[in-house]
Amino acid sequence: MFDIARIRADFPILNIQQNGRPLIYLDNAATMQMPVPVQERILSHYQTENANVHRGVHTLSQASTAHMEKARHTVAQFIHADDDEIIFTSGTTDSLNQLSRMLESRVRPGQQILVSAMEHHSNLIPWQEMSRRVGAKLRIIPLDSRGDLDRDALRQLLRDSTTLVSVAWVSNVLGTVNPIREIAALAHDAGALLVVDAAQGMKLGPTDAVSLDCDFMAFSGHKLGALTGIGVLYGKKDILDMMSLVCFGGGMVGNVSYLSSTWGAVPQRFEAGTPNYVGAISLGAAIAYLSSLGIPEIARQERQLTELLQQELLSVPEVEILGSPQHRSGAVSFWVHGVHPFDLGVMLDALGIAVRTGHMCAQPLVEQYGVSSVVRISPAFYNTQEEIKACIAALKRVIPMLKG
Repeated sequence: MFDIARIRADFPILNIQQNGRPLIYLDNAATMQMPVPVQERILSHYQTENANVHRGVHTLSQASTAHMEKARHTVAQFIHADDDEIIFTSGTTDSLNQLSRMLESRVRPGQQILVSAMEHHSNLIPWQEMSRRVGAKLRIIPLDSRGDLDRDALRQLLRDSTTLVSVAWVSNVLGTVNPIREIAALAHDAGALLVVDAAQGMKLGPTDAVSLDCDFMAFSGHKLGALTGIGVLYGKKDILDMMSLVCFGGGMVGNVSYLSSTWGAVPQRFEAGTPNYVGAISLGAAIAYLSSLGIPEIARQERQLTELLQQELLSVPEVEILGSPQHRSGAVSFWVHGVHPFDLGVMLDALGIAVRTGHMCAQPLVEQYGVSSVVRISPAFYNTQEEIKACIAALKRVIPMLKG
């Protein structure tokens, strides 16, 4: 049984007062709160085993290295990959930026790079810049009227010389869940690589990189309850072996002379300098915590809360919800005629309710819906139905105040 009271006890921040009211935290698409077991693991590391990794022969360094590599193994198991397919980065944005540089030598002038119309800036701008540098063509896969990826348009676009497709697993604005396996099959049939921005998708259910068949996947630790500043770039080993390097320094080398150098093995060759080993350890602890609760149970709880949120928002006549995708996960965004989203966010905050306002780092997508900014509500598994209903009641209270 999913014991929500026991789970909430692992998140003391959920019990604080915000502006004199009990906090209702509904900004989980931006960052998930960190559970106590992860906090304790970080503290334990600093108190008993902290030292720089990989190059020290002393006991602390060896212990720290072992725990970092154990975390790599935990991440690999979580997505059903091999340890040497896991590269630690500072987050999804860093993963995608590094990847765009790594792939640059494989892209020829005139070839196409496809991204969807729902992408976060982190999965749009790196490909814009790469296309500009190499003379490739960046094309946008449109959405249908519901906010789902237009698969017919994707098939049509793939008929031209396409070298790369990069899409979000889950839209951070619409909550649209993309059919990654199908997209992978279409991309590979066209001879293209598939990159997946999985920042919002890692709690959908058991994540199997092999069955998804994406060539690369990027995600962030802080959206799973780990520290900020840690992320993952997964890549298929046979492709990583042939990839260009973009960062250089200590830890990633084989042999160095004054005039030339050779590189170490994958994945360390992609992790120049001192890695965020404490962040990696925190990510391993966060994944262990989520796994102990049961990823399918977490996914079920978040799906039910998102469905309830959508139903409740439909009861507010002034609210216009963005999109109606066939499968929505984790977030619902909306706007209200005659009310600025910033004002709504401020009023809700005064009532202890934390939501996100703005264009969600997906400005082109939001503008497709004829607005410049929206309100986004994004529940997590530790939220309750009562919190969702309290948020809607607060909306019904403050909207007339702002419109009047």
